[in-house]
Amino acid sequence: MRKIIVCTFLTLDGVMQAPGGPDEDAESGFEHGGWQKPVSDDEVGAAISGWYEPSDAMLLGRKTYEIFASYWPNADPANPFTERMNSMDKYVASRTLTSLEWQNSTLLEGDVVDAVHRLKASEGGDINVVGSGDLAQTLMRHGLVDEFRLTIHPVIIGSGKRLFADGAIPTALEPVSVSTTKSGTVVGVYRPAGEPGYDSY
Repeated sequence: MRKIIVCTFLTLDGVMQAPGGPDEDAESGFEHGGWQKPVSDDEVGAAISGWYEPSDAMLLGRKTYEIFASYWPNADPANPFTERMNSMDKYVASRTLTSLEWQNSTLLEGDVVDAVHRLKASEGGDINVVGSGDLAQTLMRHGLVDEFRLTIHPVIIGSGKRLFADGAIPTALEPVSVSTTKSGTVVGVYRPAGEPGYDSY
């Protein structure tokens, strides 16, 4: 059974919107695009590279797919990540796209939850969900996420799309590994562990 792994960059207040640049995602008037690079470091980069080692595919929503497809095919070939991103299988969940130009891209057919169940049962390595907040929340609601790999950066934005938005299913998490980089970014890997416990002091 393949694992579905949500890989996301977050601010300290949980915002995941437009970490990579001002023009990445300005939906709802978001004005803080590009918040990640000033609070990142080479240890963060190494951790993110490691996230892709056991994975041979990505699962993407439409918006993230279009951002990646406009960048990676023309990215610097000297960057070792360029070949990795272009060669991986890409599975895309979209109600509006009818064709995909980026190499090794497949449009999921039918209900996305059913399609992801089929993906999990297919042959292959882990599948990374990158960005794609709406898709990640759908997968969480249906118990399809096997692991979260998060970088939590020392910056507060105050608005924007959040991975764990209002209405998220209460879930206990088992920490697999947690470390802090020299820039103060927390790199955490967590696995869902059923319902959270409740107690009082």
